[in-house]
Amino acid sequence: MLGTAVQLSVLLGLLGFGKGQMFHMGPCPDPPVQENFNINKYLGKWYEIEKLPSSFEKGRCIQANYSLKENGKFKVINKELLSNGKINEVEGEIMHMDVKEPAKLGVRFNWFMPSAPYWVISTDYENYSLVYSCTNILWLFHIDYAWIISRAPEMHPETVEHLKSLLQSYKIDTEKMMPTDQLNCPPEM
Repeated sequence: MLGTAVQLSVLLGLLGFGKGQMFHMGPCPDPPVQENFNINKYLGKWYEIEKLPSSFEKGRCIQANYSLKENGKFKVINKELLSNGKINEVEGEIMHMDVKEPAKLGVRFNWFMPSAPYWVISTDYENYSLVYSCTNILWLFHIDYAWIISRAPEMHPETVEHLKSLLQSYKIDTEKMMPTDQLNCPPEM
């Protein structure tokens, strides 16, 4: 069984599927999420401070803006500044995945794709948020993502370290987390 998992992860890596992703053996961790999560207090602009690598984020000045849609659902607009100077923007829909745990959200960027987990592990709504996403692959290994986001383009290093230690306490590997460049970002973002 382990040999199959290793072969599959090597195959995915050779196909380029795993480029920039965080693959780990075994199923996803199941960290607790923010109690009494209030999505309305979460709405607004957030700046990415640090993250686990992902193939879908290639730029800098990364930010997300959460808002209420006219139909009563929630949306997110993610923006990043690419190396060629262009601003890449993508819109997604946010949905509650578990009524009993409202901080377990899902996000979908294409109508034909299933939603991906977007779990708010911890937030104070005004300064920081710690977000985690994980997908099991055949229950043999998992791919995970984590983001430390802030209402401001910078965050005190002690807060960043505290949030990383929170992830570590839930057996989530933070060794490859990388800071997001938020310097000299265009004001129109």
